[in-house]
Amino acid sequence: MQTIPASFFLIQLLNGSGLLAFAISGAMLGVRKEFDLFGVIVLAVVTAVSGGILRDVLIGAVPPESIKDWHGVALALMAGLLSFRFHHSLERLRHPVLLFDAAGLGVFAAAGAQKALEFGLDPFMAAILGVISGIGGGMVRDILCAQVPVVLRAEIYASAAFVGALVVVAGERLGVPALEALLLGAGLTFFLRMMALYRNWALPKARRSAQE
Repeated sequence: MQTIPASFFLIQLLNGSGLLAFAISGAMLGVRKEFDLFGVIVLAVVTAVSGGILRDVLIGAVPPESIKDWHGVALALMAGLLSFRFHHSLERLRHPVLLFDAAGLGVFAAAGAQKALEFGLDPFMAAILGVISGIGGGMVRDILCAQVPVVLRAEIYASAAFVGALVVVAGERLGVPALEALLLGAGLTFFLRMMALYRNWALPKARRSAQE
């Protein structure tokens, strides 16, 4: 009988934590927008699975993992229910939507890049797919809530995901174990995103003339 390495289970656990984080960020935004229970759950599930579905479709991993395996959707649904029920407790955290969104962004950017590498993509394009995987759920969430997606503003968001994805790609090139590269990439993305929020880091914006 073939033995499944412990790192496989740890990677699956990391992916599950990212899905859970995104689901909570979607659910909490739904609560703030005063969605009903159904709306909160839908936003939680869509936020959790959209980035992964888009990534899988682009790399040819069809049907997407979130559709082929019900566990991810079930986890997101549970997160939505619990967030709706205990939203007062979650609100005690400082900026819970941003906190969980940053965690999901880091995990999905790193995991997306690694999966793209496993499907034989060029390292640079694997990093791009990691970014798409990381920002996809948040973009759909923001659009459904009728607000400009954070990735289109001047905030450090997609760029943080790109740095984390590049770490995974570099780790694969240097022979770093997959789990270590994933943790480092996800952690770096999370750190950059949170530092950008607390330090008000932002990308430059085009300056409009006074006559416009």
